[in-house]
Amino acid sequence: MEAGARMLMNPATLVGNQIGAWHRYVDLWHSGARSFLGLDSRTVAEPDSDDTRFTDPAWDENRFFDLLKQHYLIASEAIVGSVEQVEGLDPKTAQKVSFFTRQFVDAMAPTNFAMTNPSVLRATIESNGGNLLRGLNNLARDLSESDGQLRVSMTDKSAFRLGSNVATTPGQVIFQNEMMQLLQYSPSTETVFERPLLIVPPWINKYYILDLQPKNSMIKWLVEQGHTVFVISWVNPGPALAAKSFDDYLRDGTIAALDAIEQACGEHRVNAIGYCLGGTLLAATMAYLESAGDPRIASGTFFTTMIDFAEPGELGVFIDEAQIEQLERRMRNDGYLDGSAMSSTFNMLRANDLVWSFVIHNYLLGNEPFAFDLLYWNSDSTRMPADMHSFYLRKMYLENRLCEPGGIELDGVPIDMGRIRAPAYFLSTQEDHIAPWQSTYAGARLFSGPVRFVLGESGHIAGVINPPARGKYGYRLNGARTLPDDAEGWLRNSRRHQGSWWPDWQRWVKRHAGKRVAQRRPGDGRLPALEAAPGSYVRVRLDNGDC
Repeated sequence: MEAGARMLMNPATLVGNQIGAWHRYVDLWHSGARSFLGLDSRTVAEPDSDDTRFTDPAWDENRFFDLLKQHYLIASEAIVGSVEQVEGLDPKTAQKVSFFTRQFVDAMAPTNFAMTNPSVLRATIESNGGNLLRGLNNLARDLSESDGQLRVSMTDKSAFRLGSNVATTPGQVIFQNEMMQLLQYSPSTETVFERPLLIVPPWINKYYILDLQPKNSMIKWLVEQGHTVFVISWVNPGPALAAKSFDDYLRDGTIAALDAIEQACGEHRVNAIGYCLGGTLLAATMAYLESAGDPRIASGTFFTTMIDFAEPGELGVFIDEAQIEQLERRMRNDGYLDGSAMSSTFNMLRANDLVWSFVIHNYLLGNEPFAFDLLYWNSDSTRMPADMHSFYLRKMYLENRLCEPGGIELDGVPIDMGRIRAPAYFLSTQEDHIAPWQSTYAGARLFSGPVRFVLGESGHIAGVINPPARGKYGYRLNGARTLPDDAEGWLRNSRRHQGSWWPDWQRWVKRHAGKRVAQRRPGDGRLPALEAAPGSYVRVRLDNGDC
């Protein structure tokens, strides 16, 4: 309503936009007429190179579908352009209007409807409508498994089983408390680096994104490089853990893991990796330990980690006082935020890829979901305790207090990122919709120790899980001794390297890993093995119990 009122206050801009769209429609009608007469014609509107919705040859070869495609593209560009040119809106409101307008435009694409999608029409004719009947069954199944709130199946969940064909790297649970299990992986080299390696995954998702299958398991690769690898497997909290706070994730998560590693290996200092929210916790842990005069984390590696939340990207659309209050009311009733809520939010950031493509594949074409390990993990979401999640959204996203010296206290200790002197390695990705790389760069500049900033290609997951053997994507480095003030300035003076960034990290971390010592097997130290990896905490799913 506010955007509409502002738009009418400056009708010249609106009229100009509509005149521009009208001119393009005239060009399209003229081009279409020439095409129907068999004369040469030109294309007026082309989809973006990364838009996969119009890959069916009929969108180019069939005159009707070609005109329909171009008509939609012109309309969508005009609608989005109109709202983005509205003047007088505060930036937050303008971002919301733009985001939800694009959601509407994406939803109305002709590919999403049976009668205007040539692939669906072809399948319907060839199967005498069997695809639509199968699609209706798929829809009914998804509804029955979603408690009435539709969650589109992204993958064949029956095709995967934890410990059998995903999360298969051998190891043992060597410690657990009510917040987490600590996994230690079995060595595959005769000698290992002196300093163990602790991985802190986010608790919004489960840890095994780093251990999907042997061909793309980062954990397996790290073990093969000679690291004694420990991974935190967070609990999937229920109502009983509603009062658990960020302090608890620090005290009973990272600090407890460090204590357990010392008992298991006899080593006080470790190298550590944090992924996304796990990286935010790792940075807070490092600052906490520095304040206590206990810098036992020798180096910190941060995957797509935000510490400065001033520019949270499109996730900021969902974070304001009104929306947080609504979430808090919802969490007070249940004691937690259901994992499907966060999953839906992340999917909306890439709706064409993570929502509408599956609607077409499952419901219109009537196909069964693919068996894809990454999508299996993506559908395995977790809950978040009410107190912790409220603190996280308010103090970090809404108020951006973590980047301020003493802006927040954890377990009674003021947190100051500037006190972190340990070497740090920041890995961000260019197409990250969850942790924009410019924001992660701003966080990297808060540390007082040496920082190596690396910008990988692709997005939040594929840019991180990029095994060297795949030979895919690349990464950028800047040779400056200190990080420039401006992220774009860093990018302009960076150099691209082909392939995975993993070997670059290994060369960096070796300088902080100590000498080689005899291999350490789970259970050989002061902590006995409790159960085989991947453990029991990771098996608790939201949809159908244990797996």
